[in-house]
Amino acid sequence: MAAPVSKPPLGSALKAAPTSSTHSHSVAFTTGKPAPACPTSPVLAHRRSVRPTPADFLSDKATIALIRRTLCAQQVADRGRSTPAPIEELLPPLTSRNDVDLQLYALISIVIREYVQKWYERITPDETFVAEVVQIIAHCTRALEQRLRKVYLESLLLDELPELLDAHVRAYRIAQNSSARLPIESSHREIYHSLCPLPALSPVPKPEDPKSVQVQVDNETAYRQLLVQGVLAVLLPTEDLENDCLTSLVGQIFSELIIGNLIANKVSQPWLLWELIIVMTRLVDKKRTREASGASESETTTEPSSRDSLHSPEPTTGYPTRSREIWSIHQIFWFVLQWVFFAVNSVRLIISTIVLSRTLPARPASAFVPRSDATGQHQSEKSFVPSVHSERQSPTVKVPIIDFNIWPAIVNLLEMNVRMPWLSGAFSILQWGAMKGPGRLAAYDGLIDRLLSYHIHARLLDPAILPPLLRSIRGVLFPNNAPGAPGLVPPSSDEELAALRRKCASAIWALVPKGVGRLYFGSVSFWPSSTSKSSSVNTTTKNAPRSTTEDRGSQEGEVSPFLCNHDEDKDEENRILSEIETGVLDVFSDAYCNKHLMYGALELILVRLMPELADKGIIELWEEKLS
Repeated sequence: MAAPVSKPPLGSALKAAPTSSTHSHSVAFTTGKPAPACPTSPVLAHRRSVRPTPADFLSDKATIALIRRTLCAQQVADRGRSTPAPIEELLPPLTSRNDVDLQLYALISIVIREYVQKWYERITPDETFVAEVVQIIAHCTRALEQRLRKVYLESLLLDELPELLDAHVRAYRIAQNSSARLPIESSHREIYHSLCPLPALSPVPKPEDPKSVQVQVDNETAYRQLLVQGVLAVLLPTEDLENDCLTSLVGQIFSELIIGNLIANKVSQPWLLWELIIVMTRLVDKKRTREASGASESETTTEPSSRDSLHSPEPTTGYPTRSREIWSIHQIFWFVLQWVFFAVNSVRLIISTIVLSRTLPARPASAFVPRSDATGQHQSEKSFVPSVHSERQSPTVKVPIIDFNIWPAIVNLLEMNVRMPWLSGAFSILQWGAMKGPGRLAAYDGLIDRLLSYHIHARLLDPAILPPLLRSIRGVLFPNNAPGAPGLVPPSSDEELAALRRKCASAIWALVPKGVGRLYFGSVSFWPSSTSKSSSVNTTTKNAPRSTTEDRGSQEGEVSPFLCNHDEDKDEENRILSEIETGVLDVFSDAYCNKHLMYGALELILVRLMPELADKGIIELWEEKLS
């Protein structure tokens, strides 16, 4: 009998590893299916029960085994030990969290095994090269973590990056709606590139000119390599920079495999962006379903008769009845009780929010956002290229969260200024009143401002989100821990791409309350009129022919209006889905324009993490480190 193997202490993620998966599989096998005609031996049943499921490669046990095989090959002598050394003792730490290191090392293991060891093992069987590559990557990640602690993430995620998104949306819509006509009409890519110039994506590639396509690809490759070389010059110590072979290899891994293959060639594709939106809508829908199921379970103690009286089904007959208009005393009692309960809970929520806001700490001093307009007044004409050097031209100002650029970016993406300008103006008045009005509740470090900052850090910036996120990314990019067929496959035709866009629009529409959505998109059937339905039913019933089969005639007269209403609702829904496609999803339908957004976001993040990149050139940074 084999000796028991103790698990290495790798944080909460390893402590929560399943220990009874084999037993659960065997029970499901023996009880979930009927007994076969021929007897099955216990050994065969056991072998079938322990067959790994498709998600087993993401488990902690499989992840640790992958890391040991790839990155800890020098410690093969430890296999004879009853207790192998923990991973954190064999490999240098990447971050301050063991669960994050586990997922990062899994990604590094796959990349090194598939893209480094396959050609390096043909040259020499030396294993120290892999250890040196891992050491350089560890230096980069630890330095990035230290710099990340000094970055004001609220401003980066909710103010500066949404500003880039807003500029992309405005530039794309202007490029698509150009007033010029043939023969002086320009390509929408040329117009977009002139509004959001990026040297790495010059010249604008033209399918009829292969030379321009190749020149643009070469410029983009050189830009990625320069960007990575500057990052390595800032993060790595001098002794690592002196090793040209290792720095070149690590630079190629970051510039081509991560930035080029993942960000530029995959994330910028429209179909992948729409797939990601669908995945996010599913997560939101699951969360809402889980909360709704929890609320329904908490209401199980409610009296059944009250629920039946409040949610009684409508009569199936087509004739109008007075029971729809006349409420009983029992229904009025429960209706008033519900509103009283809602009012009490609202007052309780307001009081608890005020008490919680007063106990929260003040926002950090680093929450000063660089703004070109220090007076707080927005410029009438916004620039299409938000500058990353704005903090050097103007002093930093204290910007409350309610004044971040994420709110105008959402308004612009949803075309609220065009569809409902009065609603956009009402939001602006409320925003100004909350920041400048009595009490200044939403001003910098006010009650609402501190409460919003608290919830952002508790829900959005929680470090516990990283391990599941990295695990999901690994499962999508590398199914079965290998670069096989990905879970997200690009469409093979324009029809499939159009179907995917319609599916994405349907996923967004499913999250919106139907009444609010129909009102926002200008639907003529915002409130379904029960009186019109009943009158139409009565009219058709009167005009129905009298025959011996009176029941069948009445049924035919009642069904046809509802079928007409169903067709009208279907047409109205198709119109709304088309408007979601053309108004919201169409701004991400060009891969070349999306690259401007991706590279702009990447450059902004790197400059905020390493301000030296904005002050000095790449050659100057290398000369300072090597001198």
